[in-house]
Amino acid sequence: MRTEKNMFKTKNFLQLIAKELLSIRRSSGIIVAPTVSLEPSKFKLRRALIITKLSRYEFEQSRYPELSEEQFHQMMRKRGTDLDAWIYHHKLHKSFEDNIVKCFQDAGCEVKMTSRAEFRSSLSKEVMNWADVIVPIGGDGTFLLAAGRASPLFAQSHTKIPIVGFNSDPQRSAGRLLLPKHYSDYPAEAVAKIKAGDFKWMHRTRIRSTILGINGKIPQSYDLYRHCISKMEQKTTRPETLDKELAKKYDAKVKRVLPYLALNEVFIGETLSSRVTHLQLTLDHGNVLYKTKSSGLCVSTGTGSTSWHSSINRITRPSVDGLSKILPEKVRNDFNGLDKDELVRKYNESLIFPADDPRICYSIREQINVGVWPSPEEFEPRQFVTNLYVKSCCFDANLVIDGSICYSFNDGSKVLLEVHPEDALLAITLD
Repeated sequence: MRTEKNMFKTKNFLQLIAKELLSIRRSSGIIVAPTVSLEPSKFKLRRALIITKLSRYEFEQSRYPELSEEQFHQMMRKRGTDLDAWIYHHKLHKSFEDNIVKCFQDAGCEVKMTSRAEFRSSLSKEVMNWADVIVPIGGDGTFLLAAGRASPLFAQSHTKIPIVGFNSDPQRSAGRLLLPKHYSDYPAEAVAKIKAGDFKWMHRTRIRSTILGINGKIPQSYDLYRHCISKMEQKTTRPETLDKELAKKYDAKVKRVLPYLALNEVFIGETLSSRVTHLQLTLDHGNVLYKTKSSGLCVSTGTGSTSWHSSINRITRPSVDGLSKILPEKVRNDFNGLDKDELVRKYNESLIFPADDPRICYSIREQINVGVWPSPEEFEPRQFVTNLYVKSCCFDANLVIDGSICYSFNDGSKVLLEVHPEDALLAITLD
């Protein structure tokens, strides 16, 4: 799937980022943020904004504000909930959060805290500009939330703030975006290393979504976690006039950049999962319009390649066993001599690509192949691209960013998904 020739060269990409982020550019309302020094030893850790996980216990409790704690407990037990497990893990998370706060304070840092729910509903530009580092505590979901709201496009911030995450429950969470599990046991060691500049930067590619249309009106976003309409669209980019070539190619007059960047993936599909998703795609501004019907489109970054991208495209041992049964006898004998479990493992690992890869990879989820679909027939269900144009022919569909924020994406809606080096997330990593 990948070759050495087209493997991404990290050094060249970092040089490109450094060059593009040396100055602040303002173009049509988009604030391109300069990053901190690329030399970790010059990074100054003085102020930390900690984003806390919203536990299942807290979330469920927030749904019934009219109930006392005792009434809430009675209701949960009556419906068969394992309330004791909820309370145990809630206390586990809170104890871990207190420990992280103490570690930063002991290192001489000023600390501010905000909960996951608060961070979604009332992002403060002042707080974002105040912080030297954003510290999500919890799992990958909390990290994705913090990363999305720390986007310069979303916060309209003049500074790109680095992020470092701690896994509050490594026994139950893989935490691929967070620091290694060792630092969950020894968080003070992690803070000391960050304070001393003994870390590495990681630039995680993110997807920019640009709506194309005739009037520049931005669709209203919906917060899937809080089940409410997001009110942050007032602090967003202004519509821009499309250049003549793209305007003619995509039959649109203006474009508008959505304020949310996707760190994992953008998914487009019908709201009702049993309904077929009908889309038209153009790859890398090419001249071929591909038409497909499927269970949805997943466009992933290297960071997201360990997540939904892998789940959609991975193979299993039963699949390999089924393949071996239909092979010609001579080939089957050679094939059966292979270590099939190792074959499955290597293939699934090959699906993962670097977090700083400037390409994105689209996957057509369960593409319908019936002779007339897809059109043309040679349309690949998975491929690397640098940008992807998508037009909806759907009935009741959504465009979903990192499983968190969604926009209506019904018949006639158009979006351009692409990568800009200045949009990359700046993350702190430790060995």
